[in-house]
Amino acid sequence: MLAGALLSGCATDHGRLALATVGPAVASTPVTSPSSNGTLLVYSAYRRNADFNSRDPYRQEYSDYEILTSDGQFLQRIHNNSGTMFQDAVAVTLAPGKYEVKARANGYGIVTVPVIIASQQSTILHLEGGFSPDQSGFDKTNAVRLPDGQIIGWKVADN
Repeated sequence: MLAGALLSGCATDHGRLALATVGPAVASTPVTSPSSNGTLLVYSAYRRNADFNSRDPYRQEYSDYEILTSDGQFLQRIHNNSGTMFQDAVAVTLAPGKYEVKARANGYGIVTVPVIIASQQSTILHLEGGFSPDQSGFDKTNAVRLPDGQIIGWKVADN
């Protein structure tokens, strides 16, 4: 019984983590688009089960996630598989503004992360685990991290 209680603790919902807002990289290049929309790219934790309908059922796929409005209202669900041979994460075009992403983070279960979408910029969120960015560009003031120190994205500058 004790083992069951300990194991269930690993599957708890960490959606209540207080994370800083993730936004576009400080020195990001504008998205080449005639519209004023921005792009969101979420590398969510990999799906737990094989998809035998995919091109390669043994290749890992990013798990699906939800985009919520800034006040927590459901906006859309994203099937996070590009459908290409690489089965990459899906880039989503959104109007500039503040949103919340509810997605599976490796080692944390479902988390909710506030994000900013800026006009003609890309906001990238790394929840897949194992992301190792060039640490020279990140410091204590500009990186959003999970409690274990894993960097998940660029922190929005305080205004």
